[in-house]
Amino acid sequence: METINYQGETLHKWIIGPSTFLAYPEKGARLMNWNLSYADGSVRDVIYWPESDSLEDFSRIRGGNPILFPFCGRSFADGKIGFWIGPDGVRRPMPLHGFTMTGRFELLETNEHGFSARLAPDAEAEAAYPFKYEFTVHYRFEATVLYVELRLKNQDTSPIPWSAGHHFYFTLPWTDGKARKDYFVRIPAKEAFRHGSDGTLAPISPPPLETSIDSPDLVDRIHVHLKKNILALSEKTGGDSLVIRLGSDDRAPDPDIAVVTWTESSDSPFYCLEPWMGPPNSPDHNIGLHWVEPGKASSFLVEVAVAAGNE
Repeated sequence: METINYQGETLHKWIIGPSTFLAYPEKGARLMNWNLSYADGSVRDVIYWPESDSLEDFSRIRGGNPILFPFCGRSFADGKIGFWIGPDGVRRPMPLHGFTMTGRFELLETNEHGFSARLAPDAEAEAAYPFKYEFTVHYRFEATVLYVELRLKNQDTSPIPWSAGHHFYFTLPWTDGKARKDYFVRIPAKEAFRHGSDGTLAPISPPPLETSIDSPDLVDRIHVHLKKNILALSEKTGGDSLVIRLGSDDRAPDPDIAVVTWTESSDSPFYCLEPWMGPPNSPDHNIGLHWVEPGKASSFLVEVAVAAGNE
């Protein structure tokens, strides 16, 4: 691990086997980029980060893996966006995707294989989420794999709700001459939703196991009730795959765990596969809302690997 100066900011860099990982732990605990170097001298970006002249508006840059906490997506209270109602019945503000994307983190540990960082809640966070807690993000890097774990420890006297997640920006296409139509995503979901403008979840027909990435139906689709804990983004004819595993074993995940698929436009150089602990607006409809008892801790583990062929 080394530190580098980039546009006046100090970033952390890991080179492990063919992989290079670049992160800014103190700002949103953000992994910015992951790329692979090949024997022929070529480099493939796995996690996308755009070229930019400044990191001043860091939280708004579309790239890396923004951490979403305490809730994912849009929150609503009585149909009004940007709010949630806590367990005490009080309505409070809740920004889109929570407040960690703009949050400051304290770097707890760095080593040759990753880092751990702890959220330092500011006034906005305390107004939105007035609990005593410790939220930490832990990354571990290997040659062609990364592990990221979100942990919430309840230091309060009553249960704390949460439904956190990830917003991975994966580079696509990743092979010269390919287009979105040359890729598909495999998500073993039994159910799917759209998120309504009033915060409600609208059920839609169960998605097929495999969907072409150029399908407009894939954008903003919320996949739940996964039959397996593994999903993949692959080229249709050979090439590498991205494989995402939810949890540390082969058990099917909690049925409320969600995978959201999204992109900004049809020609964006990325596609987002987003593992969430539940659908958006979980405090309102209670689907995917998880509780941590006083003195206890809970975690959400995700593994991302580059695999040869369509494994």
